[in-house]
Amino acid sequence: MRVAIITNDARVYYTATKVLKEYRIPFLSLRVGERIPYDVEVVLTGERDKVDFPVKVIVHDENFIDELLAKLEGRERFKNVFIAIDPGARPGLSVVADGRVIEVHRLGSPRDVEIVVDLLEKYPGARIKIGHGAKRHRTMTLKALGEMLGYDYPIIVVNEFRTTPKVGGIESSSVVDIVASINIGLRGGRETTIGELLEVKEPTKREIEDIKRRSRELSGNITIPSSLAREVALGNLTLEEAIELHRRRSR
Repeated sequence: MRVAIITNDARVYYTATKVLKEYRIPFLSLRVGERIPYDVEVVLTGERDKVDFPVKVIVHDENFIDELLAKLEGRERFKNVFIAIDPGARPGLSVVADGRVIEVHRLGSPRDVEIVVDLLEKYPGARIKIGHGAKRHRTMTLKALGEMLGYDYPIIVVNEFRTTPKVGGIESSSVVDIVASINIGLRGGRETTIGELLEVKEPTKREIEDIKRRSRELSGNITIPSSLAREVALGNLTLEEAIELHRRRSR
């Protein structure tokens, strides 16, 4: 047994055993103070547990697994880490390291990219992947990333074809967005920069009219003007922001 769980904290024990079983990692359960066998390489324990062992991983939550795997594999970090984004109204996000899913999240909006920056700090050397679909939402996410990371920051754009599964016949759920981001993280793509991806073309008349139609559907009775529809198409405004802006201007 290369891994031992040594804790008096029931929550820590439950979290550790649950994750280890999911990853099919064998483990030994010991009480604090018990002798640790010679073949144990890493000890999982709680922050308040007093365990004297040279290689320990403190279990705060389920995200301890990346640190544990790195220690078991004798390396400080994973070789290839990708932070993958499935663009949309509420983007799905995943961290895929050496083909393993390490973390998943769902962003509050296309501009909610602070967590991406946090993950880049957490996983030094990680690269960002983003799906090529949801053009308007993707543009908003890229602009937000560009403002924080710089427009010359490297990024990998991935073809999203067949990355989005159906879950119970419903395609617009948080589970689907997250699974799509995982599939994006596992796929290869084209390396470019944020700035290059943001060189969007002027929206067509058909795109403008479609956005105006959707503004009526969303608001019930408001059709935003073409100028605001263009800003939505370019990713400078969300449709909701454009409707609210039009409301204020009309008062």
